[in-house]
Amino acid sequence: MKVKLSITDSFDGGNIQFLSQSELIQTNPSNPRSVECTISLEIKSDVFTESEQTNHLQYFAFRSFVSGLGSGDNNIFSITVHYEIVNAQSTSYPCAWPNSTVFYTTKSLEMCDDNSWKRNLTTDYRNGKLVWTQSHSTNGPTFFAYYPPYTYSRHVKLISDCSVQFSRASLIEFNPSIESLGQTTEGREMECISIGNGKLAAWIIHRQHPGETMAEFYAEGLLHRLFGLGADSESDDLDEVTKRMLTQYRLNIVPCMCPDGAVRGHIRCNGVGANLNREWATMDGYEAPTPSRSPEVYAVLNKMNETGCDFFLDVHGDEELPYVFFNAPVLTPNWGERMEHLSGYFISCYQRANSDVQKEY
Repeated sequence: MKVKLSITDSFDGGNIQFLSQSELIQTNPSNPRSVECTISLEIKSDVFTESEQTNHLQYFAFRSFVSGLGSGDNNIFSITVHYEIVNAQSTSYPCAWPNSTVFYTTKSLEMCDDNSWKRNLTTDYRNGKLVWTQSHSTNGPTFFAYYPPYTYSRHVKLISDCSVQFSRASLIEFNPSIESLGQTTEGREMECISIGNGKLAAWIIHRQHPGETMAEFYAEGLLHRLFGLGADSESDDLDEVTKRMLTQYRLNIVPCMCPDGAVRGHIRCNGVGANLNREWATMDGYEAPTPSRSPEVYAVLNKMNETGCDFFLDVHGDEELPYVFFNAPVLTPNWGERMEHLSGYFISCYQRANSDVQKEY
């Protein structure tokens, strides 16, 4: 059996285009059981976005599958692969590549293998290419990604895990509910999970930009805390901080604003090219949102108008800045001294609760 490598993005959230593979060669005479090759790849672009007149591209995730190592007729036991993304300089944020590191795992994309993800420290951006080297010494798959994927199957499981908790005695008094606010252009539900008895309406949305997968990991952590999922304690009771919040607010949580883009492996846009973060209001003759182009925002905004909104948190990732930070809504029409003070107070409280948060970066 010959040593073979195959590249695929045919999985939930995958994005890569295989271009070529060089011949396998032996470059180390002292180790004749090892071979090397170079694999050239390209990141696929999002659907063209009308609002910005561009095809965004940045996020990638793919699986490299090795077979034939250690077979009796070739006596090859390892292969060193030099991966290169040749269009890195043409991405939406090429300035994000320096000092970045590609993630990889030889396990699965399931939650049980979250801790298996590592950073490839050979990653380098040079001559317009993102390059890294990986040594494969076993047959089987290795996943590589710009950031670990948060798959749609995991999203569906998160929704189910929360909904089955609604009958818990400690949650019933806070009236938990789940609602589909509408569907995407590709027929996926826009789920909203609500809980709390407070008079104030809070909205927390995540992952308007589908390639910012860390935003839905945030949603998962938030919902696990609210619903007591994965808690070490055997008690059915909620913690005191959670109970206090749920008596003050009615929380409306949308774990994923852009499921179509997430499944497609897009960085910014949904399945028809809408950058949802630019679809919340009509600007300069560009009508938004619309049911045909941005039904995700259209559905959430309609529900938000129904419930009101006293607190709004829009959770993103950032391609360039390796920090945990907040952007104050200084461009909103009603921004003023009162909102500036409230925003600053919220950020200060969050920083005290989580030392990873930075006020300045």
